[in-house]
Amino acid sequence: MQIRKIKILLFFLVISIVGQSQINELKKYLIPTPKKITLKNENSEIIVNKFNSFFTKIKHTNFIGKIPTIRFLYSISEFETRIDSSLTRNDEYILEISNRKISITGKSSAAVFYGKQTLLQIIEYSSNTNLMLPCLKIHDYADFPRRGFMLDISRDKVPKIETLFMIIDRLASWKINEFQLYTEHTFAYKNHSIVWQEYSPMTPEEIKQLDKYCKERFIDLVPNQNSFGHMERWLDHDEYLDLAECPDYCNTVWGPMKRSSLNPVNPKSFELMQELYAELLPNFTSKYFNIGCDETVELGLGKSADVCQQKGKGRVYLEFLIKLNSEVNNHRKYAQFWGDIIVNHPELVPELPKNMIALVWGYNSSFSAGKNLSLFQNAGLKYYVCPGTSSWNSLIGRNSDAFENLKNAAIKGKEYGAVGFLNTAWGDHGHWQPLSVDYPAMMVGAAYAWNLDEEILNNLEFQLNYYIFKDNSGNTAKALLKLGDAYKKTNIPEGNANAFHLMLRRYKWTMEGFYQTKNLNIEGLLAAENEIKEALEILKNAKPQCEDANIVVQELKHAANLALHGIKLGIERLKTPDKQTLSIPKEIRNQLFSELDNLIQEHKRVWVYRNREGGLKQSASKLEEVLEYYKQ
Repeated sequence: MQIRKIKILLFFLVISIVGQSQINELKKYLIPTPKKITLKNENSEIIVNKFNSFFTKIKHTNFIGKIPTIRFLYSISEFETRIDSSLTRNDEYILEISNRKISITGKSSAAVFYGKQTLLQIIEYSSNTNLMLPCLKIHDYADFPRRGFMLDISRDKVPKIETLFMIIDRLASWKINEFQLYTEHTFAYKNHSIVWQEYSPMTPEEIKQLDKYCKERFIDLVPNQNSFGHMERWLDHDEYLDLAECPDYCNTVWGPMKRSSLNPVNPKSFELMQELYAELLPNFTSKYFNIGCDETVELGLGKSADVCQQKGKGRVYLEFLIKLNSEVNNHRKYAQFWGDIIVNHPELVPELPKNMIALVWGYNSSFSAGKNLSLFQNAGLKYYVCPGTSSWNSLIGRNSDAFENLKNAAIKGKEYGAVGFLNTAWGDHGHWQPLSVDYPAMMVGAAYAWNLDEEILNNLEFQLNYYIFKDNSGNTAKALLKLGDAYKKTNIPEGNANAFHLMLRRYKWTMEGFYQTKNLNIEGLLAAENEIKEALEILKNAKPQCEDANIVVQELKHAANLALHGIKLGIERLKTPDKQTLSIPKEIRNQLFSELDNLIQEHKRVWVYRNREGGLKQSASKLEEVLEYYKQ
């Protein structure tokens, strides 16, 4: 009797191990990872071929109900999708695959769409492994109701509409439901062409086209227009100078600055935003609007100084924010705003209108901004956690910092009840990093926004190769991820930039005066150089088959070569007595000049594959400044 019990236990143990092994293999193809997967004790007869007409129909159709035209085809007796209002969450779905039946039940049409995305990934698994569809039940829902991605289109780089369509398709496949285009001056406002004429802006027609494209994929295209700080592309023009807080240099916490922030006590500042909102917002169907209002570092140092001294800087900021919110409400929308300024005045947070949504951003790996979430929670406001891709100021990425930042934002957002998770991709200082460098953190961010699965990084390389690069060799993602961690070899403190970008940006500044660059040494730079060169060797053996394969390879090579140039500059500076660029021997500076001159031409060539020409001159000029400095 005892032996029989042991045999039974061993049998179920083997079944359990085999089942878990199959689930683990299936999970490689599932992004985001579903909450619960249960294998059924039956065998499927459903034939899988991702190129046949049935699966093509699933991919390109949003539907509710049965699809009679495919019944009894490919061993499927029934395929059904339906709405079940008794489910708890708006994005909750149940996907079941039985012997000859497939069903998706969702709380909403969006939930059914998410179930469809999971089914398509299961089809990829079965097709790639030459197996029948597995019999299973998936019960799934998101950790955050709002799961967004924001792309900076105001730091020189404005993507072509085709590029944006491609990004939206990928976001939809990862169950993202919010998309924003960060805007300062890159919308074609009819009365303000002087501001955008060199930047190939988004037009109203293009926005309407994007809005429709997003809605078809259950993504909310949220308008975005900074409305207080970061107005330099407006205030640089004398026509708007009277609106500037600091027409001339003010001593801010960031050093001397001018023409960056609006003067909130000038009625014309608010009138400008009224005009812009009235023109921008009708092009979007979203009920939300991101008004920005971050990093107003000039506030109280210029024209509003007397009022700020009388009322308090925080009060002046809050009053202008409330006026902007009222204007947004007049357009029947709800305002989102960056929460970095108001947290400096915690006593005022309870006075924020309760219909506003705070966007709490933070980009260090620990997501230390999470300490501010309770301020908004206690005040009864809704809020998002807003981590980032950490690709800006990097050229080739800072993946490990990004992945920790994204994970910790999700942890703290869940702990404090955030309603949204917005992954941000900025383009500081010329937007030199290409789109391909953003992909790892985009994918990880989408995964964490849906389900905080600690194992997501284990499958990242496979998923990048399979879904984005379509590289059976595995080398495109392998090279990309190696590039994205090369910065760690320099062993300098974490910051909002890596050493390669710092060298090209801070080429005039002393290396001793900045907490990251003062820790640089030749040994660390050489180690990073070796890592990048090894990644380029791997890239030589890559075989991407995606539609933009040639672009991917070219832009990764170019970004890597820019990083290598930054390393060369850093090494040569460290060899000099005072670590200054102009102390590098003239012969070596001439070599650096020649190399960077070629890289700038390559920058211009690669840029226009995915992006509009407007802004390219401004982006390249930041590299050309380094070039000219070599000649001095």
